[in-house]
Amino acid sequence: MATHLFCSICVLVLAIFSLADGGSIGINYGRIGGDLPSASKVVKLLKSQGIGRVKVYDTDPSVLRSLSGSGIKVTVNLPNELLYAAARKQSFANKWVQRNIKAYYPRTQIEAIAVGNEVFVDPKNTTGFLITAIKNIHQALVKYKLDSDIKLSSPVALSALQNSYPSSAGSFRPELIESVFKPMFEFLRETGSYLMVNAYPFFAYEANSDVISLDYSLFRENPGVPDAGNGLRYFNLFDAQIDAVFAAMSALKYDDIPLVVSETGWPSKGDENEIGASVVNAAAYNGNLVKRILTGGGTPLRPKANLTVFLFALFNENKKTGPASERNYGLFYPNMEKVYEIPFTVDDLKNYREDDSSPVSGGGGDAAQARFSTPVAGDGNGSGFSWCVARDVGKDKLQSGLDFACGEGGADCRSIQPGSTCYDPNTLQAHASFAFNSYYQKMRRASGACYFGGAAYVVTQPPKFGKCEFPTGY
Repeated sequence: MATHLFCSICVLVLAIFSLADGGSIGINYGRIGGDLPSASKVVKLLKSQGIGRVKVYDTDPSVLRSLSGSGIKVTVNLPNELLYAAARKQSFANKWVQRNIKAYYPRTQIEAIAVGNEVFVDPKNTTGFLITAIKNIHQALVKYKLDSDIKLSSPVALSALQNSYPSSAGSFRPELIESVFKPMFEFLRETGSYLMVNAYPFFAYEANSDVISLDYSLFRENPGVPDAGNGLRYFNLFDAQIDAVFAAMSALKYDDIPLVVSETGWPSKGDENEIGASVVNAAAYNGNLVKRILTGGGTPLRPKANLTVFLFALFNENKKTGPASERNYGLFYPNMEKVYEIPFTVDDLKNYREDDSSPVSGGGGDAAQARFSTPVAGDGNGSGFSWCVARDVGKDKLQSGLDFACGEGGADCRSIQPGSTCYDPNTLQAHASFAFNSYYQKMRRASGACYFGGAAYVVTQPPKFGKCEFPTGY
């Protein structure tokens, strides 16, 4: 029975997404910012990065027109504030589909409509309109003969779960089962669609950093967390969260419905009390997640269910309200420079290591952080000894990194001053290596702390420059 279910899921996912090997990566394109580039520039950016899927939060004509003919698959959104109207009148649903879907499809490759977004946590209490709105929008797609090409779903937050730990105990909130989830799952099954889930390991880590390992949250090497309920061992929090949703679906006998992660991400900056919000952690989470998804394989509970995952978000959005993290989930600054380096495609993975996923220059934030990385205390992997040394990358880049390490980076560079123990050999590469390593050790050997704009790399044997001994910690 289990084998049959796994095969059914695999076949259905492949049919929907036309995937050959691994999963698929998309990105959420939010626009709550006052300094964002035009939609036409955004499309060029997406294409230049090899990003083939995008999810938007409305049906803005300028965005949909710009995506026309791009070959990028698009998920659009019917906002929560329109759920009441879409549920109340079929005529409204028909007009909405005609104006916002039919008018652009197929030149704009709309593949799905997200009806509402995290409706269950909407303070305006729109939950009661969701199922009827979905059905009315579907009838409108049928009317215009688009129902076989465009899927319907509704993104749910993990707060829709009554239990999420351990994963095997995953269950939906009781008050939502009969009124929402069962009818929605019946609809998804009948139409060959999928459940959209917004999953943020960052929130779980931030709230429970005393018991949840950072390495476990960022897909780094760790001993794993056993789940006695299903006999599986989890090596990352993302898998554990997704399997909690799968377990909740299974408890209701809907094992055959695929799942798409409609949002996930990690902020590069936060308020002082937002533990774990940093450039280094954001780069590690998103970079390792992309590698995890594109190299195939599902979750421990659904090993054949290759996932489609939409990263959140394309840009830092400066008009979003709430804590600082809300404005710093972007993979790009509004000037379209990367906040940090991560892969987006299978080809990008060929030369990718987590140590490469570091902040890059030219962004819109703090210049020192954007170039050299300033991880927070506690970001280190803490396992074994390693050192940071300089690459032979030329005088300018080495000097720039050296200046940062001994200046804003706060490295202890007294030993490389004239007459001191590590002044000889008096070469730029030797001095830069000592300074880079001093900074790296100060940052507890954090992944990404040994980067310096590409001028440094990690070694596992103690470096030797003359009689100078490199420290292993402070």
